[in-house]
Amino acid sequence: MPERDLPAEVDSLHQMVVRLSRLVEISVTLNSTLELQRLLEFLIGSAADLLESEAASILLVDEKTQQLYFAAATGSDPAELRKIPVPLEGSIAGTVYREDRPLIINEVASDPRHYRQVGERIHFETRTLIGVPMRMRDRRIGVIEALNKRGGPFTEHDLQTLSIIASQAAVAIHNANLIEALQRAYDELGKLDRLKSDFIAIASHELRTPLGVILGYAALLKEDADQATSEHAAAVLHSALRMRALIEDMTNMNMLRVGSAEMAMAVQALGPIAEGACDELALLIQAKGQSLRRHIPPEPLRAMADGPKLTMALTNLLNNAMRFTPAGGEIALGMERHGSEAWLRVRDSGVGLPADQLERVFDQFYQVENHMTRRHEGMGLGLAIVRAIVRAHGGRAWAESAGADQGSTFTIALPLVS
Repeated sequence: MPERDLPAEVDSLHQMVVRLSRLVEISVTLNSTLELQRLLEFLIGSAADLLESEAASILLVDEKTQQLYFAAATGSDPAELRKIPVPLEGSIAGTVYREDRPLIINEVASDPRHYRQVGERIHFETRTLIGVPMRMRDRRIGVIEALNKRGGPFTEHDLQTLSIIASQAAVAIHNANLIEALQRAYDELGKLDRLKSDFIAIASHELRTPLGVILGYAALLKEDADQATSEHAAAVLHSALRMRALIEDMTNMNMLRVGSAEMAMAVQALGPIAEGACDELALLIQAKGQSLRRHIPPEPLRAMADGPKLTMALTNLLNNAMRFTPAGGEIALGMERHGSEAWLRVRDSGVGLPADQLERVFDQFYQVENHMTRRHEGMGLGLAIVRAIVRAHGGRAWAESAGADQGSTFTIALPLVS
């Protein structure tokens, strides 16, 4: 039996363990970040170290020009390399890409496929080269190569190592590109969302002034004109009230995403907030032929609150009551202490709610009536906005009703502060 060279075998096994350990390290690092340029620089640095080469580079294909370009490189100025396109025809990297096979060339100077313009531009002499195609599933995306092995020619072991790195690189690049595309799409959605919000804000602001004039004159005509004119004015008033409700829903849409970070919270008395909500809608309730009663106790109940947003929640409840209460009906806003909470309640003598709808009415765009046959207008946002605002205050909101035509009661419970 031939004598075994144990030191050489031990050295070979040691090198194999070192390479495998480094490949595992590469895999762990690739899974820890999705920043593309950092990934590429780490990969070529690892490839150069593992293959004991003077330089390494990753070239990706440009889908438009069908040329390779340096995405990352060691041993030379990366910025200068990125300016140099590498053709698919007439270059070793192009051959690796086109033929979809690895190449080991230990005499580059004599190879007719060598693209010398790169070396001339960056003053780098390529003596030996190993290149491997990078694939993502069934699609080639580029080439990874190492140049000028120190201490001898490139070997099949080098080819195996670089092939593993190429597979890891392709997956990492693909994942990073997906994340970048997702981020771009997310940014674009953010821009569209801001445009939508700006449009709603501008449109609702511009509509409020002329609508206020229409409401005012229609109310005057309804009261002072003869019967025929008064009926026409009542129709105008009804339509203007409907438009106002729609504008309020549009204005409040952004409040569905309200969170604690967007709240301007301060300790304040709840009585003035409740009175302000009543004052805001008193004329409209009167114009619809309904009555509004207030039950605000003299006791100063105080809570940590955002005044304007809490007022919006109460006006939404009053708007909802006004919408579902017939002419001649009654709406009441009351406030009382319940233990460590203040309960603000809006009661109406309107159409009421079935038991199975008491929770669902707080869903966005939900309508109790069928949207094709319903008699009451609205987008179904007001109550969803109420709950969003109340939750941002650390409170609760719920509905109660004895059933059809028995009216409804909506309650906001807020924690009190001393």
